Amino acid sequence: MGKIIPRWEWRTFGENLSFGEANIRKHEQGQVRESSEIYILSDASNDNTKIRDELMDIKTLLRVNNNGLEQWTPILKAGFPIHITDLAVVYKAFNIKYPYFQKDEYSYDEYLNELIKPANELQIVNVFKKRSGYTINDCIVEIAEVKFNEFHTKTIAVEHPDPELVISTVKELELIELENINYIKAMKQSVGMKY
Repeated sequence: MGKIIPRWEWRTFGENLSFGEANIRKHEQGQVRESSEIYILSDASNDNTKIRDELMDIKTLLRVNNNGLEQWTPILKAGFPIHITDLAVVYKAFNIKYPYFQKDEYSYDEYLNELIKPANELQIVNVFKKRSGYTINDCIVEIAEVKFNEFHTKTIAVEHPDPELVISTVKELELIELENINYIKAMKQSVGMKY
């Protein structure tokens, strides 16, 4: 995966984030990206486990600082067919018992239909994102329209490896009063799972 630099993240969700959006949109907008992703939520874990760009992509929470910022780091990006050595990492992230692997590797469809869908502890969420990117104080700042299955919402995020830059940018954008909610927490709330 190359050199990994964990990033500190602040994110919030809500239908009406217009005040924060207005402050962000005073800055020059970068790229607008749309993506369809599959998140796999586990009853036993809050790791960020998703399939994006035909890769099994996993991030884990390293720590939370005194300002409530979360430091996340990637632990896996594996393509399909996915090998059982990578599946060991996947199931550790799910924090559930391995199923019996009948083969050494699984195609995308086999993975979802034979391993994920039958597992009572796991839930698939289809996610659509339309993200508008900005760079503010060297931080990655994002406004996004998102859909979790049929549930629509908006999110704003600020990310950087330096937590002081993140929190100062959140304050500058006058977002500090809003709750810091990561993707997995928001998604679990939307589908009725416990975080």
